[in-house]
Amino acid sequence: MDQKSETNSINFETFVLSLATATFVALGEIENPVSKKKESNLEAAKQNIDILELLVQKTKSNLSEREDKLIQDVLYETRLRYVEKQKQ
Repeated sequence: MDQKSETNSINFETFVLSLATATFVALGEIENPVSKKKESNLEAAKQNIDILELLVQKTKSNLSEREDKLIQDVLYETRLRYVEKQKQ
């Protein structure tokens, strides 16, 4: 594999972080790259959190310690921010 391919390759951690980023965009925590605005879409955020929960279930006992910690941390933080947004 050449250097360019390695740089552009997707691994589990990159995938989890992309879901986290999409969730934070949907929560209005990060600027939407298309509209250049912070916009909330709680339905999309919830869907991404559900996908993260599904990944936890389907990859149980099949992740490295680092991967498991990452997805657990991301899931905790996205759930927390989702609940906070629901209260607003």
